[in-house]
Amino acid sequence: MPIGTAVHDRTSALCESLNYREWSGYYAVSAYESHHEHEYNAIRNAAALIDVSPLFKYLVRGRDAARFVDRLVTRDVSKMTPGQVYYTPWCDEHGKVIDDGTVSRLDDRTFRWTAADPSLRWFRQNASGFDVTIDEVSEEIAALALQGPTSARVLRAVSDADIDRLKYFRVTSGTIAGVRVDISRTGYTGDLGYEIWIPARSALTVWDELMAGGRPFDIRPAGMLALDVARVEAGVLLIEVDFFSSKKALIESQKYTPYEMGLGRLVSLEKSRFIGQQALREEHRRGPARQVVGLEVAWTEVEEVYERVGLPPAVAATASRVAVPLYRGGRQIGKATTTTWSPVLKKMIALGTVNRPHYTEGTTAQMEFTVESVRHKVTATVVKTPFFNPARKTATPPL
Repeated sequence: MPIGTAVHDRTSALCESLNYREWSGYYAVSAYESHHEHEYNAIRNAAALIDVSPLFKYLVRGRDAARFVDRLVTRDVSKMTPGQVYYTPWCDEHGKVIDDGTVSRLDDRTFRWTAADPSLRWFRQNASGFDVTIDEVSEEIAALALQGPTSARVLRAVSDADIDRLKYFRVTSGTIAGVRVDISRTGYTGDLGYEIWIPARSALTVWDELMAGGRPFDIRPAGMLALDVARVEAGVLLIEVDFFSSKKALIESQKYTPYEMGLGRLVSLEKSRFIGQQALREEHRRGPARQVVGLEVAWTEVEEVYERVGLPPAVAATASRVAVPLYRGGRQIGKATTTTWSPVLKKMIALGTVNRPHYTEGTTAQMEFTVESVRHKVTATVVKTPFFNPARKTATPPL
């Protein structure tokens, strides 16, 4: 049975739909109402408060903390300053991604590391020879994502943190309702947004202050269904949907490298030795055999499919996580892994894995599309991600 997070007393009282899912052993709200449209609109037009406490969280501390983190992740930690946050993958010895997440450098000797999957065993297996301690703090630290165009105004109203000078992928500290918190300018929505890291025992106090102080800025709690649509628009991948951890993959084709995930920019091959470096050097030289890409689906062709069967166009408001084949020249060249209608873009978009040489921008493919249990094909074009990338996401000071 799942258990409640540190703010479950508030989220459960607000969840009229009783629509939950399990996330790492916790209850997570899928949608607070019978539909998630209001929650999605809060992400894109106001402020949404999302409970992301089920993330796994670790504190890495000690004289060799920076060297240890640098040994595991693909990015160059020697360039990381206190107050900076890295989004990064980490790999096994074959260059296959184990997981991806954020690493925040809180000071010279302290890092907070977040992950989707349990990672403590892997971290400690590779800590031999380093003067470092690694502690899991998943239950001690609650996390709330405050996302949307008015999120900075909410934080200005309720916190004493220097929000105006907090840059994209940086972290600062402050207080909310007298509770000491860390605030990072990060998130999973591709919009202006923040993640607030709170001692679990004080999480309800902070939740209440954010909801009360955010009322003039149209704050609304949001669940996983709205977040899923937003993260596709942001071009953000979801583990066990768009890629698989090499530790959980059942067959080789389920394993992905950073280059195959479109994260080559996050691989620093010339830095000091890290796990998977040699395999990634070889892949960089020959190029990835496949790559995760953005896909824009031809909506007029979708309409034509429905018209042929005598139905009006009807697509779900939720993102589909059912993988469907992609074809070119009569042969399968990949698969679309997450597909959704984008309300802000008024387009059908998808994330998918495409084989070389078809993953170049502008390439067209035929995506399988099922209506009334009959399989059809519609055109999908490889496009650059993120699909939605507003200037406010990175603007400093935020609007």
